[in-house]
Amino acid sequence: MDKKLKWGILGTAHIATEQVIPAMLNCLHCEVHAIASRNLEKAKDISELYKIEKSYASYEALLADKEIAAVYIPLPNHLHVAWAIKALQANKHVLVEKPVGLSSKDADKLLKASKKYPHLKVMEAYMFRHHPQWIKTKELVDNKVIGEIKTIQSSFSFYEDDPNSIVNKKDFGGGSLRDIGGYPISLSRFLFNSEPKSISSVIDYHPDFMIDVLASGILEFETGTSVFFSSTLLADNQQAQIFGTKGNIRFELPFNPPIDRPSKIWVTIDDDCQTIEFEICNQYTICLLYTSDAADDSLRVD
Repeated sequence: MDKKLKWGILGTAHIATEQVIPAMLNCLHCEVHAIASRNLEKAKDISELYKIEKSYASYEALLADKEIAAVYIPLPNHLHVAWAIKALQANKHVLVEKPVGLSSKDADKLLKASKKYPHLKVMEAYMFRHHPQWIKTKELVDNKVIGEIKTIQSSFSFYEDDPNSIVNKKDFGGGSLRDIGGYPISLSRFLFNSEPKSISSVIDYHPDFMIDVLASGILEFETGTSVFFSSTLLADNQQAQIFGTKGNIRFELPFNPPIDRPSKIWVTIDDDCQTIEFEICNQYTICLLYTSDAADDSLRVD
């Protein structure tokens, strides 16, 4: 690809300003063309910080910009589907933050809408799948280096008790499952290469926020299981380990690997433990690279 895709950012969420925009600026196939916020001053501050050409006071105004070929949507969870559909209607490719919707019905609505625009791409931003450590892990699993995988254990948690935090807002689609619980679920579907045939769970709800603050689940697949938990009221933690009939694979940081030093996984077979180290990279940049490359050639600009 010898052209850059012009991107617009719908919103100034932390994930956008701290992770995705810097990653876009480092991606050879991306150009951050505009950012929108209902607070124009906020949009201007971000555009000045990152030298973004345009700032808009509404999402509609950004979508009307014909120079923009793709939009990134880091809005609150309950707005993902509605604005993704509006972006498609405006002839834009879409990278939407996870979860793509609040329910399967919600996601199906976007799927049906996207079929009306077969020339456009819609992608959910599960960036971790594009990191080399997961590409390598998938290769090891598919080649049965650790035998048949039988169970996966994983978890993701952080502590956030601020009632004003968006993760604690029920009406905005808050809760641990929608914020970070999707990672253990996504990796399980990725490795088993199928959907679970049964699901069981135990969920603790906050008495005031009425959102899940601790969700423990078991996913049963045809050939194995995945056991996980997610929490917004536990100490910072992320872990994943894959168990096969011949060995296991363990991660240093499965979901947010470092961008300033190599990441590592450990592959153990019998008594032999091998460390596999990966070159320094940014999984957000890689995700954006793949998204841009998948976009329609007719919408790319010099």
